Amino acid sequence: MPRSVNSVASRARRKRVLKQAKGFFGRRKNVWTVAKNAVEKAMVYAYRDRKQKKRNFRALWIMRINAGARLHGMSYSQFMGQVKKANIELNRKVLADLAMNHPEAFAAIVNQVK
Repeated sequence: MPRSVNSVASRARRKRVLKQAKGFFGRRKNVWTVAKNAVEKAMVYAYRDRKQKKRNFRALWIMRINAGARLHGMSYSQFMGQVKKANIELNRKVLADLAMNHPEAFAAIVNQVK
């Protein structure tokens, strides 16, 4: 009995990986063994950086809130403590947007918690 290899599935698998490698430089985009490794590494980076992006944005929001709070003579930690105590349920993303784009609204919040 002849040996059965599922070449249709193998070809489809290779095609899928090479399609994901589209836009890579040099042999990374068209040589199967190189492209497979490059795509696997890219997937690892993508998974890791989806989580890192959340950290980076939180850090950015904290910096913006801190800058806004210091204009009104408070530190970030004092401001956030007062916000929690005053039961203002605005998250850091919204507070950072207010501090950056609507300083008068942010000033109103600061005056409310003082």
